[in-house]
Amino acid sequence: MCGIVGAIAERDVVPILIEGLRRLEYRGYDSAGVAVLGPNGHLSRLRAVGKVRKLQDSLEETPTEGKLGIAHTRWATHGVPSERNAHPHISRDGLAIVHNGIIENHDELRDELIRLGYVFTSETDTEVIVHRIHFHKQKLNDIFRSVRATVAELEGAYALAIVSEDNPDSIIVARAGCPVVIGIGQGENFVASDVAALLPVTRNFIFLEEGDVAELRRDGVRVIDAEGNSAQRPVRISSLSADAAEKGEFAHFMLKEIFEQPRAIAQTLEERVAGGKLLEAAFGPLASEIFSRTEAVQIVACGTSFHAGAVAKYYIEQIARLPCWVEIASEYRYRSPVVPKNTLFVTISQSGETADTLAALRMAKQSGYLSSLAICNVPESSLVRESELVLLTRAGPEIGVASTKAFTTQLVALGMLVVALAKFNAADAERERGLVQRLLEIPGLVEKTLQLDGIIKELAKRFADKHHALFLGRGQMYPIAMEGALKLKEISYIHAEAYAAGELKHGPLALVDADMPVITIAPNNDLLEKLKSNLQEVRARGGELIVFADPDSGMQSSEGVTVITMPKHVSHFQASAVYSIPLQLLAYHCAILRGTDVDQPRNLAKSVTVE
Repeated sequence: MCGIVGAIAERDVVPILIEGLRRLEYRGYDSAGVAVLGPNGHLSRLRAVGKVRKLQDSLEETPTEGKLGIAHTRWATHGVPSERNAHPHISRDGLAIVHNGIIENHDELRDELIRLGYVFTSETDTEVIVHRIHFHKQKLNDIFRSVRATVAELEGAYALAIVSEDNPDSIIVARAGCPVVIGIGQGENFVASDVAALLPVTRNFIFLEEGDVAELRRDGVRVIDAEGNSAQRPVRISSLSADAAEKGEFAHFMLKEIFEQPRAIAQTLEERVAGGKLLEAAFGPLASEIFSRTEAVQIVACGTSFHAGAVAKYYIEQIARLPCWVEIASEYRYRSPVVPKNTLFVTISQSGETADTLAALRMAKQSGYLSSLAICNVPESSLVRESELVLLTRAGPEIGVASTKAFTTQLVALGMLVVALAKFNAADAERERGLVQRLLEIPGLVEKTLQLDGIIKELAKRFADKHHALFLGRGQMYPIAMEGALKLKEISYIHAEAYAAGELKHGPLALVDADMPVITIAPNNDLLEKLKSNLQEVRARGGELIVFADPDSGMQSSEGVTVITMPKHVSHFQASAVYSIPLQLLAYHCAILRGTDVDQPRNLAKSVTVE
C-alpha cells in the first residue's frame, strides 16, 4: 500500500528519494510528498495529489535540495486523498514524519493532544503520531527516546521514519506490523518499506524486527528492540538487480510478468527436485518430521492467493489423500476454528505482508496447529520470518497490481507441497517420480501457451464493448475460472463472475444472452462430458461461448462458439497453471482496448497491509 523512502548522506538526497518513490509506485497510492532538511537548517516540504510525476513537477518549480530527507506515497485510509492529508506530516519545531499502517487508538490520542494545544491540519491518524513525538520531546529532550515513548502508546500497525531540525544528523525509524528495511551505504544510509526502492544505491540491507526502533546516521545504525535492549540485526545482501523493476521491451509490467512465467516457474523448481524426487528440505530443516505427522491441512490466504489455495485443495485431497480446508484470511481470523489433530497451517501471500493473512498466522500459533508453512515471494517478509516452514516462490519482483507470475509460481509451489505430503501418506517412489516430472514440464507448457497471445489479442476485440462476462470451470478448474474473472474485472473494469459449471441452472443461467460472453476452461479430464452438457445449456439461451479446450476434447468452433486449442498433453496435475495463462492474456488485452491503467488499476493496491 503506502511507500516510505528516507536517506541521510553527504550528497543531495532528493534524487534518491524521488527514484525510490517511483520504484514503489506498484504498491498503489493516491498522493506523494517529500520533506528535506536544507542547507539553511530548515525543513522544506512538498506534497502533491496523484502520481510521483506531479511531485517531480513541483520540485522543478520549487528547487529543493538537502543531505537528509524522507518521502512517501500514500494510499488513503484516514482522510480523503488530498494535499493536506498527504505525507510527510509536520509538528512544531520542524519535526516531520512519514507513516505506513493504521493507528487504531488515534481518536483518543488526538483528543488529548487537542486539549494540550496541538492544532491538526489533516484528517490522518499519522498526524497524531508526529504531535505525540513532539509532546514527549518537550519533556525528554531526545528524539530517539521520544519516538520510543510514542510507539509504546500506539495501538495498530506502523512503519515510521522521522526527521527533525533539532537533529540534523539522524533519521529515526520504527516498525510494528509493517515492513521496514534499512539500506547500508558508504558514509550514507537509507530506509524504505521495500528493498526495491533502494536497489539503485545499495544491495546491503538490515531488516528490522517487530517492535524495533532504529537511528540512522551517516556513519552507522543502532537498533533497540521491543524490550529496550541493544540489538544486532544482520546485514543481508540482496540478489535483486537495480533494473529488476524495469519494463524493458514490454509496454506494461503486467505483460512482462506474464511472459516471465516460464522462467519464474523454472526458478521455483530449481534445487528443489532432483533425480525424480522432491527435496522436502527445501521447506525447512523440520519439514520431513512435520510432513510425516500431518493428518490434515488448513490453507488461509486472500484474493489471488486464495484461488491458488482453492486449487491446492483438490490436489491435496485427491493425490495426498488428506482432508484440506481453504479459507479467506479476513473471514478465518474472526471465528473460533476447531483444529483437528496434527493439522498443518498453510499461508499463501505474494508480498508476505498482507495484514489479514499475517493476523491469521499469529492467531493460528495460539490455536494448536501442528506447524505453520508460508508460501511467499518475498524472503524478507514478516510472513516468512514468522513461519516455521517456508517455500519461496522465486517469481522475482511483481510490479503489476494484478498478480500473474506470483499466482502460477504459487500453484507450482503448492504442487511441490502436494508431492511432499503424498510422499509421506499416499505415494510410492514411482508415483513421486511421475508427479515431479509433471512439475518439471510446466515451464515448457506455459511457453507454448504464450504463443496464443496473438489469437487472444484478436479475441479481446469482441470484449471491448461488453459490460459483463461469466467464467465457468469444473473441479480444480473452478478456482482458475475465479482467477480469470478476477483478472478481467480488476484491470478492464468489466464486471465478471465465475461459477462452477454445474451451478448454471441454479441461477446464473438467467443472465445468459447474446451480450453475455461465457468463457469456459475445458481440459480433457473426467469432467469434460459433464462440462459439455453445461455448455449446451448456454448455447440454447443464445449465449456466446469462448472455450479454451484440450486438443483431444473433441470440441470445435461453430456459430456462437469459439474454441481456442491449448497445448497437447497437459495432465490433470499441470492444468491449473497452464490454463490460467490465456485468461491473464485475455484480461490484459481487454484492458488495453478499454484504455485502463493496466499496471495500477483504480482503487487497488499491490500489498494490502491494513484490514
